Amino acid sequence: MAKARGTAEPAGKAPAPEAGSVTRQIGATVRRLRSSMGLTLGEVAKRSHVSAGMLSRLENGDVSPSLETLGALTAALGVPLGTLFGDIGKPRGGAQHVPKGQGLEVVRRGTKRGHTYHLLAADRGPRRAFEPFLVTLSDKSEVFPGFEHPGTEFIYLLEGSLTYRHGDETHLLKAGDALTFVGTVPHGPEKLLKTPIRMLSIIIYADSVEN
Repeated sequence: MAKARGTAEPAGKAPAPEAGSVTRQIGATVRRLRSSMGLTLGEVAKRSHVSAGMLSRLENGDVSPSLETLGALTAALGVPLGTLFGDIGKPRGGAQHVPKGQGLEVVRRGTKRGHTYHLLAADRGPRRAFEPFLVTLSDKSEVFPGFEHPGTEFIYLLEGSLTYRHGDETHLLKAGDALTFVGTVPHGPEKLLKTPIRMLSIIIYADSVEN
């Protein structure tokens, strides 16, 4: 007997995604990966030998890329080919929700001297793109180690006040103040003025991606 039109798919089997939908999802994944690494269209085009115009059309879902093009792009981005297809057929989302007080406490220099660092998100990409921390300094924080790391750091003071050293400069930070600096220059707290101190510290590693 011929199958009637409009018959539902068998229970438990998801319908196959349409070709246009697959093209759009691949393009969106390429754009997300490129942006998370801080790369421009031109930079990825140069690395992959795919024209910037073609790359733009691909990211917008206007063109279906060949396997050769996808291979060149994943090599340029430093990810496995399967990464571009990982989200196809899955619901959109993947946001990371960290409830108050449940950030992963990590050990860094200074944690034995009254410093605490809670990681607020885990970067799940093939390369570390950023790290957001909630940093707390207490009255016990008497000795301040110097920090050096790749990338750029952004600090936003939520509570308290302190002087913060970056290279040969010292900055007075109060609640609501922000400070952005290059992480490869030695830096760290210099003097605690009003405790407890809580601040967001976001380290962005985009500029440390190798060419």
